[in-house]
Amino acid sequence: MKKTELKNFLDAKVSQYNHPEFLESDPIQIPHLFTLKEDVEISGFLTATIAWGNRKSIISNAHKMMELMDHAPYDFIQNHQENDLDRLQNFVHRTFNGVDLAYFVKSLKNIYQYRSGLEGVFTSNIDKKSIQPTISKFKEVFFEIPHPKRTTKHISDPVKGSAAKRINMYLRWMVRDNTTGVDFGLWKDIPTSILSCPLDVHSGNVARKLGLLKRKQNDAKALAELDRSLRHLDPKDPVKYDFALFGLGVFEKF
Repeated sequence: MKKTELKNFLDAKVSQYNHPEFLESDPIQIPHLFTLKEDVEISGFLTATIAWGNRKSIISNAHKMMELMDHAPYDFIQNHQENDLDRLQNFVHRTFNGVDLAYFVKSLKNIYQYRSGLEGVFTSNIDKKSIQPTISKFKEVFFEIPHPKRTTKHISDPVKGSAAKRINMYLRWMVRDNTTGVDFGLWKDIPTSILSCPLDVHSGNVARKLGLLKRKQNDAKALAELDRSLRHLDPKDPVKYDFALFGLGVFEKF
């Protein structure tokens, strides 16, 4: 498929899947429950953190997290007392458990009190060419207070070779405009041009079939290769093709 044909094909798939109907089966529906900016940011971040495995299970457990925080995540994070964290102890999603969730609450409180919030951390460490160094710096900040060693595995580090699928997905949610009612467009100081596609089994396999990616592993090097390919198709908004790659892989078994 020639470049023009490929772009037209993928653009059509973006239009097909970048649509409110997408919310019905996607974890991004969780932050759409909220209107307060900080609630959207926090619920989105926590949901993205557990976004691996069965999608129904992800959505169900994300709802449980919101219930544990009285459906007011920002207020819970800002005003919780130590004994409020006891209610989180029985939470579990695969390897992410109550110990991890309790630390996430503590770290987010630190970030909102002393680091200008999630947006503040990400926008204060912008690299002009790639969002990946910014994600690595975010991990440093997230674990700057005393933490359980086991919890560090739940925030990926691109500098150490990870494709950081879940954080890249979260950044797409926060940064891309909300014209179609799917993403939020809350963070205006991060250009969409430096965002990366959330690379997982589905998007990776489709990208390889379409000739956008040759590397076999879904790691940081593969993500850099996919970034280059997608930026050739749309330099200003390459991550929009996440909708096409994901939709082709999950819904169409491409």
